[in-house]
Amino acid sequence: MIPITPVGSSAGVALRYLDPGALNLTALPPLSLYVHFPWCVRKCPYCDFNSHEVRGSFPEQEYLQALRLDLEQSLPLIWGRKVYSVFIGGGTPSLLSADGLDQLMSDIRTLLPLDLNAEVTMEANPGTFEAEKFKRFRASGINRLSIGIQSFNTDHLKALGRIHDGDEARRAIEIAQANFDNFNLDLMYALPQQTLGECRRDLETAMSFAPPHLSLYHLTMEPNTVFAKYPPQLPDEDASADMQDLIASETAAAGYQHYEVSAYARPGHQARHNLNYWQFGDYLGIGAGAHSKLSFPHRIVRQTRAKQPASFMQAAQAGRAVHEEAEIARDELPFEFMLNALRLQEGFDPNLFGERTGLAITAIEKTLDAAEAKGLLYRDHKLIRPTVLGQRFLNDLQQMFL
Repeated sequence: MIPITPVGSSAGVALRYLDPGALNLTALPPLSLYVHFPWCVRKCPYCDFNSHEVRGSFPEQEYLQALRLDLEQSLPLIWGRKVYSVFIGGGTPSLLSADGLDQLMSDIRTLLPLDLNAEVTMEANPGTFEAEKFKRFRASGINRLSIGIQSFNTDHLKALGRIHDGDEARRAIEIAQANFDNFNLDLMYALPQQTLGECRRDLETAMSFAPPHLSLYHLTMEPNTVFAKYPPQLPDEDASADMQDLIASETAAAGYQHYEVSAYARPGHQARHNLNYWQFGDYLGIGAGAHSKLSFPHRIVRQTRAKQPASFMQAAQAGRAVHEEAEIARDELPFEFMLNALRLQEGFDPNLFGERTGLAITAIEKTLDAAEAKGLLYRDHKLIRPTVLGQRFLNDLQQMFL
């Protein structure tokens, strides 16, 4: 560290120290809020999220109180910063009662300076849809739903361990259409024994409802899941690639922009909350197992909460909701940034790298050159983006920045 004597200092005045490894963020990025609801009706065999099956009931009031305490304890870290999006995920947050959701939204508005045009998303399971309850969700301030359809094929839904069938999926979308202008449908493909024709029918059924946003995920075998332990028979790589090609052509023909690896949107309906993640923005995560990434002028910090709901609630009551906290090391920032930003199909402005990491673009110059030489990356003075080849081998491209 280099000692710096303050202007006008005299003997006895403590010296400041300039850390040559410190960052220099000229402005803090946009801030989002993530709220985790950890319970679901049944744990799906492919799911590696922090979710726990409801055993009869769940402690709604105790959990809502813990969420408020967690948020209150976090306020000094984000003081004065406006929140531009809220995402309530899980688990299955649509298990919350209408009164419970209203209480949560009231606490958020009371404690945070929420932007007037903030996007407020809630995840919902078709097996939990009740028309009257979702009307009240909308009245409480939810203005975007993300519905976990996964498939309209009842056999595939059974294989995935979902609690709804195809008819319930359609009914859920009709309720969403009646109450929300903005909603997303989650679909999965390359499902156990799924054919290209079945994938097409799922996609056509979803698009028949004209959703503003589609999320289309390739089923993957995540560690520590039932599917990882007992793998089902999945379509081979060629069949999976055919499904990806089908999705690309059909969504484009229907007017959807493929703007991120798994995200497709009609004009003006990109998911603002998720875009903030991919552009390496900041987010405060509250609730069991939630993660935060928070920037300060000279450092960027990550936090996690305890995964078990009971442990989280006890910790929040004791005034220590944050379970772990660590500063992101300077040499880890390039990979952290590129891991997210390279998911954007249209790429990003090179200036964004400096704005969000506090580092000069020269920190990754050699790797950019190497990726460009391999045909994985296109760049000029206004744009860095993965090529078609880079999109196909995205994991390899991202790992070059490790």
